[in-house]
Amino acid sequence: MSVTIKDVAKQANVSVATVSRALNGHENVAEAVRQRVLSVANELRYSPHHAARSLSSRRTHTIGVVLPDLYGEFFSELMRGIDHGARERGLHLLVSSYHGNPAEQGAALRAMRGRVDGLLVMSPFVGDTGMVRDNLSPGMPAVLMNSSLAETDLRAVSVDNYGGAREMVRHLVAAGHRRIAFISGPDNNFDASERLRGYRDELAASLPDARPWILEGDFHEASGHRAGGELLAGADRPDAVFAANDMMALGCLFALNHAGVQAPRDIAIAGFDDIPLARYVHPSLTTMRVDIAELGGRALRTLLDSMAPDADPGDDMGQMEPLVPKLMVRDSSVAGASGRKTR
Repeated sequence: MSVTIKDVAKQANVSVATVSRALNGHENVAEAVRQRVLSVANELRYSPHHAARSLSSRRTHTIGVVLPDLYGEFFSELMRGIDHGARERGLHLLVSSYHGNPAEQGAALRAMRGRVDGLLVMSPFVGDTGMVRDNLSPGMPAVLMNSSLAETDLRAVSVDNYGGAREMVRHLVAAGHRRIAFISGPDNNFDASERLRGYRDELAASLPDARPWILEGDFHEASGHRAGGELLAGADRPDAVFAANDMMALGCLFALNHAGVQAPRDIAIAGFDDIPLARYVHPSLTTMRVDIAELGGRALRTLLDSMAPDADPGDDMGQMEPLVPKLMVRDSSVAGASGRKTR
């Protein structure tokens, strides 16, 4: 038997009207009451009546996108790919961010209930195998992006972060660098952990006598700048710095340039993602190219395929073949290499 709005109202000890206002985000509801209603609705797995009807008869023609953040070129490119595909199909987007806070992710997902036909979700938190599934409306089609939810039955699209990191280390070693530092991404982040794992494993394989040299970062350029400052203040300096994303690499590059340390003559710099800005800084940034817009476009196509009237719910479940990054060798790691691509 399906759960109704009256069931939620009864268990939350409020009126049906209050439940409706709380679920629809109206401001004239006390925050404590709103949280109680949302908690009960989630516990009962309630979804608004119009969302539970057949998508073919009551579609919203809207796709929900739930991301950990909206700041930075990575998310801009990701949304560009999703938006391009949505506009081609006459679909609208409803976008929400939970600002990297796992506690707010469930609320962002629940806020989509009854408003969208399907969901694209980026949940980068390592080990959160149930959070997304537990906060979806029953039967809601969803596709994960760059997530580690290997145990879930949701479809997922991703990037080969591990293989890409190993290839970058091999490039730096081939370029003659032996002391290679790594600026890590945020803790409990799937992309960051895979890139760190790739760095560690390839360093051990290519330079067995080298010890990992890891500096803390959080994917934002300020943390890369701080890491560059730490390196400059130390007694020893690396031959090369590999940052877990381009924004941190650019922050580190700025710190080095400001101190008169030249890349790649003094310290080589490399990143990951190939954001548009990477090729326009000086020196141009060596990086692993991820077709970020294609990642978003592929996620949308996968979602729409799963929503097709003739789709088999059991087809192509789980992780799809990951996007393989391409090594872009530019001036920051090898002098005079600008624009060259190796693969």
